[in-house]
Amino acid sequence: MSRLLAYVAHHAWLTAGTALVAVVVLAYELRLRASGSIAVGPAEVVRLMNRGALLIDLRAKDAYEAGHIGEARHLPTEQLDAELETLKKWREKPVILYCDSGVRSAAATRKLLKAGFAQAVSLDGGVLAWTRDNLPLVKGAVAKKASA
Repeated sequence: MSRLLAYVAHHAWLTAGTALVAVVVLAYELRLRASGSIAVGPAEVVRLMNRGALLIDLRAKDAYEAGHIGEARHLPTEQLDAELETLKKWREKPVILYCDSGVRSAAATRKLLKAGFAQAVSLDGGVLAWTRDNLPLVKGAVAKKASA
């Protein structure tokens, strides 16, 4: 312990800098946790898709048809409020929202979390992050499956 105190006494600036960096990292982590929105990367999205998560593409129709993730449902951001009632069966199941960059989907995720969707997440970085990881996009509209 005396060696630690001697080190701190001889290297005050280095010790202060280390403490400052630790405080900044802690504050950043706490801010992320308190933001109310959970963003996940493409690898986590694939894992959630394999567990049967609902994917919601918030982009414009032409962007959706040009290429979307898997069997994503197209639901433009401006229609999200009107469609909350139709999504109610997904309140306790994983729901993944994405847009081009992840900004709009983060806001939409916060809205879903406030509406009671316990497992709503946003694709961090959106379609840009998805394609950057060389993951596939589906072209055209997804054919609707017959309801059982």
